[in-house]
Amino acid sequence: MQISEKLQLLRSKTGMSQEELAERLGISRQSISKWESGQSVPDLKKLIILSEIYNVTIDSLVKDGDEYDMLQETDDKDSKVNIIDNDTKSTQVIINLHGGRLEYEYKSKRTLLGLPLIHINIGKGFKKAKGIVAIGNISYGIVSAGIISLGVLSFGCMSIGIISLAAISIALLLAIGAISIGVFSVGAISIGIFSLGALSIGKYSIGAAAIATDVAIGDYAKGTVAIGNTTEGLTKIPLDTPIEDIKKAIKEQYPSLSNWIIKYIEFFVKYTKFGVK
Repeated sequence: MQISEKLQLLRSKTGMSQEELAERLGISRQSISKWESGQSVPDLKKLIILSEIYNVTIDSLVKDGDEYDMLQETDDKDSKVNIIDNDTKSTQVIINLHGGRLEYEYKSKRTLLGLPLIHINIGKGFKKAKGIVAIGNISYGIVSAGIISLGVLSFGCMSIGIISLAAISIALLLAIGAISIGVFSVGAISIGIFSLGALSIGKYSIGAAAIATDVAIGDYAKGTVAIGNTTEGLTKIPLDTPIEDIKKAIKEQYPSLSNWIIKYIEFFVKYTKFGVK
């Protein structure tokens, strides 16, 4: 599909006459007529303005066919989906069909901190989304979701963020995932300063198998202070030892340890039982 045909189709879709469009662009109606008949093409400045009027990308104007294919498909099916929205200039939606494969992109024109408020870009391949809220195959945002996700609050198959939830999760603060790494880490395999998991590795570790530099709590526990059914370490404490004795032993090794960390350890010793009845 040629650019002339696209310009005519998009103008018809918006319900504007050539005169109305010409007035918005500050040019003559004859110029619009020449564009749509293929006698001439808009310059770059006019293409930018046209893309904003029609809520499409410049690429979709100058390249062949996908957007037209989707419009034709939409009309044939009497769908209520509007690819071009005349009532608002705040969003941009692109839907492409490639041999039955759907690709979808939505980008808000409203921005914050130089980023779109919302950017969604999904489909086959390395589809990237970047926005305050970003959803894509690869996504970057304050709130981010994707196969690979990077953000303050991050979700995905593999995600990195301040708070992260994913199959493979890496976070500065809280990581939750099958494999997780963070200051506070929860996962089947968990690595962190405060670590909770089936296999737990950290400074303070709790798990079926817990390995810690300081305090480990688990069915198998290895640490300077090891609390568990099977223990290795400098101070070995059975899991069924009275909590006051456990706290005393920890204080002997770490006299300056913060009270909230002591309470954190006490909570899991009291309420997490690894085979102790």
